[in-house]
Amino acid sequence: MRPWKREQLAGGYDFSLWIERTALGMADAIIAVSGETKLDIERLFDVDPARVQVIHNGIDLDEYRPVESTTALERCGIDPRRPYLLFVGRITRQKGIIHLVRAIQFMDKDFQIVLCAGAPDTPEIAVEMKTAVEQAKAKRADIIWIEEMLDRGAVIELYAHAAVFCCPSIYEPFGIINLEAMACATAVVASAVGGIKEVVVDGETGFLVPLEQMNESLFEPLHPEKFSRDLAARINQLMQDRQLREQFGRAGRKRAEEHFSWSEIARETIELYKSLIR
Repeated sequence: MRPWKREQLAGGYDFSLWIERTALGMADAIIAVSGETKLDIERLFDVDPARVQVIHNGIDLDEYRPVESTTALERCGIDPRRPYLLFVGRITRQKGIIHLVRAIQFMDKDFQIVLCAGAPDTPEIAVEMKTAVEQAKAKRADIIWIEEMLDRGAVIELYAHAAVFCCPSIYEPFGIINLEAMACATAVVASAVGGIKEVVVDGETGFLVPLEQMNESLFEPLHPEKFSRDLAARINQLMQDRQLREQFGRAGRKRAEEHFSWSEIARETIELYKSLIR
């Protein structure tokens, strides 16, 4: 569902909107991956709220877990002996990567910064990202930008050894990358938007950074520099406190096990189908 960007057909008829409204109207129940998504559905479509059920996304906890190997780190030029901040995601406005890169100037200089970021969705943001990274690298040498698509095993290794994972998204229906990092026992600093607020527990599994948006269709903070400074402040706080980030990491893994395993998600889904049959 993409309420902010739809293909308009000749004559102004929105075929994608018709399909979504027809499907939602015929469904006996609608599964939303987060409470925020449920609110979006109720706001954007004429459906009975009682038919919208929240069942979160899940994760394979046998796959996403702490690992000892550092092969991928060394291949990517990351020093496994030094702590590093990690970002994983596409280069898009929605993911907020530009604001994280601009936050680097406010970060302490005693840790590495690893940006596992590729697949820019427009030529304009590709240029903006390149410029922002070059400006950041002019002031510190320990920024590692991985533009290639890494295999899942390598990404898990990056998650598992990161001191802090950052998700600066402007909008996220769920934000599964935070859950992936938590399952690998890594502390998280994330924007307090969308479904992220239902995954990351502020002060327990990481820090949530408030974000006031200019307009949900623009994917732009109302105060961009403040957002970047706030991200940097929380990252610096965790980077200076190894005990706290390890505490957050353990709590994150525990939360993933208790609430987001595929077995738990399957149980909730089966219960929903059973209720419909009854």
